[in-house]
Amino acid sequence: MRAPIYGDVPGYPVGSTFESRTELSQSRVHPPPQSGIAGPSKEGATSIVLSGGYEDDLDLGDVIIYTGQGGRDPVTQRQVRDQLLTLGNLALVTSKTKGLPVRVIRGSGHKSQYSPSHGYRYDGLFYVEEFWHEVGRSGCRVWRYRLVQYDIPDAPTKGQVKENKADYPRPHRAVSTILRVVRDTQKAREVKSLYKFACQVCGVVLEGPAGPYAEAAHIRPLGMPHNGPDTLDNLLCLCPNHHVLFDLGMITITDDLRLIGYSGDLITKPGHVLNQAFLQYHREHRFHGT
Repeated sequence: MRAPIYGDVPGYPVGSTFESRTELSQSRVHPPPQSGIAGPSKEGATSIVLSGGYEDDLDLGDVIIYTGQGGRDPVTQRQVRDQLLTLGNLALVTSKTKGLPVRVIRGSGHKSQYSPSHGYRYDGLFYVEEFWHEVGRSGCRVWRYRLVQYDIPDAPTKGQVKENKADYPRPHRAVSTILRVVRDTQKAREVKSLYKFACQVCGVVLEGPAGPYAEAAHIRPLGMPHNGPDTLDNLLCLCPNHHVLFDLGMITITDDLRLIGYSGDLITKPGHVLNQAFLQYHREHRFHGT
């Protein structure tokens, strides 16, 4: 079995088109002849296909809210069971944690203004910015992924074919900024000052050459589709390790501020009241432990 290719596939630049899934598979741009997610679960996803198979997909061009695989009736193609965090779904999570690029292919069956009129088209590299689970339109739990396009200044526009560079694929850069976005708003500075840069999970203060360091974590994430606010009742002061674990859904918090996935209670200061609706949102959509 040939090793998976991460990044662009030599000979197939952005804008390359394919008449069928067979041709797409033979090119290795997306090897599976049917599955929408390619790549081993423990190594990371190499590519996805947007073909209109899942009703919860949302395509905004440079941002895609992608629905994971599994749980559909093989005859009716309706979602009839909860999706599991296995196979391709787990591969997309691995891509996030490793900061790996994912090739995005759009098919004509995908109802979007960005889809080709026929066949399939390779539309470039995206990164998995975050993942979560929710109840989809069918009433079953589905895994969802926010993919953001990797911006290259000299990338060809959609629909054009450009000669390959000699050093394809593109190098991986700024992996840590792909894993999480560290925002330093006024409210973020306020929560860090309130706790004197001590992590609310472990109590550790990281001392650096420029002073103490901590990160502000949003309980309900900012931006579409979560639309959480940048307010103190939606913010935690965390060390980088526990920020990552919180964002990956390995730690969460009960309404009475007990930690799940870590022993003990959340450290809090007088006057810092967390919104229980945001805590519930994190438990229901982000946490996937036991």
